[in-house]
Amino acid sequence: MLLTISILALAYLVMGKDIEPMMEKLSSIDWRAKINDLIDKMRPWALKAGRAATRPLLQFYYVMNDTTLSTLDRALIYAAIAYTIIPHDLLPRSVFKLLGVLDDGIAVTYVYNRVRKHITPQVNAKVEERLNDWFGVEYEIVN
Repeated sequence: MLLTISILALAYLVMGKDIEPMMEKLSSIDWRAKINDLIDKMRPWALKAGRAATRPLLQFYYVMNDTTLSTLDRALIYAAIAYTIIPHDLLPRSVFKLLGVLDDGIAVTYVYNRVRKHITPQVNAKVEERLNDWFGVEYEIVN
């Protein structure tokens, strides 16, 4: 039910619709526990999707520690991560090809634009550490 409400809230916001009725149901959620459940599912997805595609989802994951983050932003982060990594989509990639990929991209972009002020250098350092753990160290070539 949480996933459904979170994804609906994200879809309603993208479409410019009112989400207040959903917010009451989201106010008492233990978001840390919910997001920690997703990190275990994120790694297998990440290894298939690649380092670049995984970066924003890990940024979202680490932004969840920000105590100033609103319940709405927590729900949107949860929805964006879950919607991206779960195999079932509103627009399946296998049927809709590029359009099936774009819906994930729209969700991630929308949430990224809402929470980017919370993506600090400390968050990015944690993201790079996790990416290096999952993918190996990425070396930068200096000219």
